[in-house]
Amino acid sequence: MGGALRGASIGLAVCFLATACGGGEEPEPERVTAAEQCDGTLSPVAARALTRVLGTQNFDDAPTGGLERVGGELTADHAATEGRTPRRSLCRASPAVNSDAITVAFRLFRDVDLPGDQRAADMHPYDMGVAALSGPRRADLYVRCVSPRFQGSDKRPARIKGQLDFLKSELPDTVPVREANLTVLHSVTLAMARELGCEDDAGLDEEPVFEALPE
Repeated sequence: MGGALRGASIGLAVCFLATACGGGEEPEPERVTAAEQCDGTLSPVAARALTRVLGTQNFDDAPTGGLERVGGELTADHAATEGRTPRRSLCRASPAVNSDAITVAFRLFRDVDLPGDQRAADMHPYDMGVAALSGPRRADLYVRCVSPRFQGSDKRPARIKGQLDFLKSELPDTVPVREANLTVLHSVTLAMARELGCEDDAGLDEEPVFEALPE
């Protein structure tokens, strides 16, 4: 009898350790590396840039599905209006060691929304996409997209703006910081262009090429 009880106890212990009793499933692994942030849209170069600007290799668990969700939202927005639309948040990358974070969001823009001479002193123009700006606390990237998902875009391309924002930032306004922020945004925007089926990747290179414009 005692041997039978001991055998049953051992069997239960093994069952719980294997997490196979009662149809249980293995828990999903946490997505805590830089490369796994923003729905896995970061290239190796962009993942390294993210670790530099946020000062960590370890992040809070990152949910998935943002790329497909925001792609669908932009498609629906384009069908509903030709004007500027609400920001559609794709991701938030939060370090596990401090309270800082970055968010990346997309929206449709109007041509009158393109940056001109009036801009914040710490936002610097780059020759990327239709237009690009980057600074220590934010980066913007504007592209035009011709895709079957956007009706009429073969005659009037859809206009998409990607925006990266820091929750808070004490980074200096330097060229390496600007380029790191824009590298992250470029990678997510390129992934969005491919999700949407934009011709020629919406005019974006495989890797960012930085050419600062006169200010």
